[in-house]
Amino acid sequence: MTASNPEDSVRHVQGQSEADGGERLGAAQLGAELGARATFVQFSSAFCQPCRATRRVLAEVADMVDGVAHLEIDAEAHLDLVRMLDIVRTPTVLVLDARGRIVRRAAGQPRTADVIAALGEAV
Repeated sequence: MTASNPEDSVRHVQGQSEADGGERLGAAQLGAELGARATFVQFSSAFCQPCRATRRVLAEVADMVDGVAHLEIDAEAHLDLVRMLDIVRTPTVLVLDARGRIVRRAAGQPRTADVIAALGEAV
């Protein structure tokens, strides 16, 4: 998934092979159930303008695809999770597969086409 700002970091998550299972997140950590097929986890902050646009993009894509959930997490209220996942700016979006494995990560506001492409990797 790429973001609209060329300086934004966009990457596959390293060490996430099927064999090792990769790092996983679950409902207990996120405070909500994961989607049956995939989940967008968006870390936001209160006065973040790009977070609002990212919320709209992720919600639109999640509504278009059955079994995809969009969870938005207030970064300031969940500092333990932010530190654990090395979230350094908002918005940051994690794309999880059905088992909660992080398959993609993007910082900054993503484009709709990039969100759809990243979703294809997760489902």
